[in-house]
Amino acid sequence: MRMMLMADGVPGSGFRLALSPGGCSDLNSEVSIEGTPLPGDAVVEKGSIRLFLPAESRILLDGVTIDFSDTASSTGLVFMNAKSSCGCS
Repeated sequence: MRMMLMADGVPGSGFRLALSPGGCSDLNSEVSIEGTPLPGDAVVEKGSIRLFLPAESRILLDGVTIDFSDTASSTGLVFMNAKSSCGCS
């Protein structure tokens, strides 16, 4: 993730995580690299990684744990919804 942000070349860039209802974990996700947060986005920072979350996504993240998985079959974000029996990326 850090390498993707460095390749973007814009200091302060972050990942914008937009969620919508659907998918097997009850969430569909769209991730993009943005130079700055959009109006209304919350900014979450962990080390040198910045995550921009729109208001609608923050509501859908209630009770959801986000992790990163790198296995032989898949690599990416995994959403584990306590209200669902499935965790998907």
